[in-house]
Amino acid sequence: MFKKFLPWQLRKYFDMPRRVRKHELQSTLWYMPAIYILGAILFAGVTLFLDLSVDISRFTPELMHASVQPTRLLVSSLIGGILTLSAFTLNSVLVVLTTFSGQFSPRMLLNFVADRTTQHFVGIFHGSFVYVLVTFLLLTSQSQENFVVIPAVTFALAFITVMTFILFINHATSWMQVHNIATNMKDESISIVRTSLSDELEEFRSEKPVHYDKDERENETEAFALESGYIQLIDFRKMIKEAKKDNIMIQYHKKVGDYVLRGTSLFSFWGSGAKDVDVNKYHELLEIGYKETEIQDIKMGMTKLSEIGVKSLGNNDPKTAITIIHQMADLLLEVEKDITFTPYLADKEGQVRVVMESENFGYYLYRGYGYIRHYAGENYLIISEIILALSLVSQSISKDKLKEVWEFGKNTMDHIDEKLIYDLDRDYLLEKLYSLAYYTGHEEEFHKIEKRFGQSGDEGHKMEN
Repeated sequence: MFKKFLPWQLRKYFDMPRRVRKHELQSTLWYMPAIYILGAILFAGVTLFLDLSVDISRFTPELMHASVQPTRLLVSSLIGGILTLSAFTLNSVLVVLTTFSGQFSPRMLLNFVADRTTQHFVGIFHGSFVYVLVTFLLLTSQSQENFVVIPAVTFALAFITVMTFILFINHATSWMQVHNIATNMKDESISIVRTSLSDELEEFRSEKPVHYDKDERENETEAFALESGYIQLIDFRKMIKEAKKDNIMIQYHKKVGDYVLRGTSLFSFWGSGAKDVDVNKYHELLEIGYKETEIQDIKMGMTKLSEIGVKSLGNNDPKTAITIIHQMADLLLEVEKDITFTPYLADKEGQVRVVMESENFGYYLYRGYGYIRHYAGENYLIISEIILALSLVSQSISKDKLKEVWEFGKNTMDHIDEKLIYDLDRDYLLEKLYSLAYYTGHEEEFHKIEKRFGQSGDEGHKMEN
């Protein structure tokens, strides 16, 4: 009942699943400052109580006492000072967001806003301002001669806000550095891999393939999307539990991050209990929203990281693109280590209950480097760095993924015009490709590529030690 009187900006949070609501709140700039403001109001009440009701001045040295007029002057002066610092802080935030949007990626805006350090800094300024404002309003009607806690706390807040402003400027300039941005994005994506994909799903992963029997699927029922939007979240754990209870098997036709239109096929189910299934409860186990989120979608994080590399190529900043390529390689290692590339999710008895859209390591490889490779065009220095990164990845992953890595590198070379490339670019490219071929076990195919580029075996490359 109370919810309908709230503005839609707040009302929408009540309609979200708990996990999505937590993610959305942490991505807003007002959430943490609101907590600081509430704390500041309570803290102002405590300090006023100590000075006015307890009269703590009776138990402190006279040196610490301040009369009412200097106290009011101190508090009133700091109202303007702290408000000015807050204005400079918000202006700095806007400068950072504008820079991110123009030089890196518009999708990076939320990353700086959602950064806990940024939110704490903004919260300190606004909490301090509210404290001195509340204190000043309540002091105007007081006739008590001596104060102790209020001037001491006000002086401490003035010192804290000045130091916070300096630290915030340092934080903003440091956060905007390319290596920090790339590392933060990579770490965030690794966190998604470990929490949403590894910790939640790996215990249910099954290598056992599902053989579809025509008789078993005679009662197959298709479920359609109830609304248009992006699939933001699927509660696989509860879905497996419910599928076991209903004795059915579910096959998804879409995956997290995909855009679906109302009425398009979302999933289908079959089994001995399919006739009595309440389809709505399975619709409630997935969240469809108007935008992509990174809660379960590592592709979104990889896309944001690759967009920084693409934007840097457009800004003639190859060093940034190279940094992104290196960080992407580290992220791919984490994906390969923590994810079992099987679409089957089974219950505790080993019975497959959910079949997801199939994804392999090559899919993540393409999501990571595909955009950068495309926009690099004839920038062979960047192409060489991608080949080098693939070579490094191939040295650390399991052998069953090596073919996919080689195919990506080989396909990259296939689209290079050997007649338009400089000799030094060609030699450097082939040198890195030989390293990739060596570690993936495709040296014979490398020699075919080498021959196409006009390199004889005697002129061939020596692998880097």
